[in-house]
Amino acid sequence: MKILFIGDIVGRVGRRIVKEKLDYFVNKYGIDFVIANGENATHGKGLIRHHYEELINAGVDCITLGNHYNSKTELAKYIDRVDCLVRPNNLLKEYPGCGSIVFDVDGVSVRVTNILGSAFINEEVTSPYGSMLDVLSDDEEAIIHIVDYHGEATGEKQCFAYAFDGKVSAILGTHTHVQTKDAHILENGTAFISDVGMCGFADGVLGFERNSVINKTIYGKQSKFELPNEGRGLFSAVVLDINEITGKCEEIFNIYFEEEK
Repeated sequence: MKILFIGDIVGRVGRRIVKEKLDYFVNKYGIDFVIANGENATHGKGLIRHHYEELINAGVDCITLGNHYNSKTELAKYIDRVDCLVRPNNLLKEYPGCGSIVFDVDGVSVRVTNILGSAFINEEVTSPYGSMLDVLSDDEEAIIHIVDYHGEATGEKQCFAYAFDGKVSAILGTHTHVQTKDAHILENGTAFISDVGMCGFADGVLGFERNSVINKTIYGKQSKFELPNEGRGLFSAVVLDINEITGKCEEIFNIYFEEEK
């Protein structure tokens, strides 16, 4: 089975580039199932229902979230009414929705789990490791299991991947918006990358207008990160080829597409 996993979709430019390029990559690589991280899809933080439906209508089969899951309070009102939205599984406080969902993809069970990292993340979470163990202990149906590990620290993501190597099909890092060059298959058949990257404004910082980020980060000004509504787009993703019998990944490779200047 071929699975396309799309990195953090940031704002309007991110949604546009996904809508414009998704069919191309699905057809080029013979994709069977599309997963995308959508926690930044609405104005850079959160996901309103209109944008959820926009991405689903564009061809995304499953949307995962992250630390900005509750940045738009509308999410709590609609998450239980939709079928393809996975919020972090290891939230400390009770929250609507599910952190792990099984999809039927042409007769093959595919589980998607969203885990929020604990290093350098402000949200209060339970142990990512313990949360993952709970998911696996209850899982008797999924052949293929994709984990979106939404975290800041690459080392934390690597430790988590080695701890669950051979127990899931892929552990894919999100959150930093910068695609890493370490996509590979671990010795027991689990695919891993520290961060898939983002889909959004290519000429900024993390998808935002660069001067607004520089003013706050470098000069300490109390400015707000600005999000462009138009501009050159970046599309970051990975393609997974997973054995439908064993659930192990046989190939992983990056997609990093920038529109021309």
